[in-house]
Amino acid sequence: MAYTMSHTYHHSENSVKIWGGKPEDYLKIHDWLDATKETFADFRHRALRHHTQGIFEAERVFGHVIENSDEKKVPVRYICEQHIKEDCGGFIPTVADWLRNIKRESWMSRGYLIEPSNPSESPTR
Repeated sequence: MAYTMSHTYHHSENSVKIWGGKPEDYLKIHDWLDATKETFADFRHRALRHHTQGIFEAERVFGHVIENSDEKKVPVRYICEQHIKEDCGGFIPTVADWLRNIKRESWMSRGYLIEPSNPSESPTR
């Protein structure tokens, strides 16, 4: 049977096994990584934050280090790496890894100019 992480609390329990503290010390970070389930409720939600760029974003949101309830400083990067590896089979993908697997549709590259409804709003050329 395949092992899957299904809930942020389980990720948090694994963080405790690695760095100590309490699950609540890590829950906000794991919740942030999986918040994209609100938009897309299957594994594809991971394409939005489960990658190297998502780790940098998490550091901007939470800082580079948190201090857990055991007063141990834990890099946010390590917590994110743990979560992503648990969800992605031990692999930390890049944004490119996700994007190169998106099926191209014609609407994705069909740019056009939207004419203003009021001619006086037209930009000068």
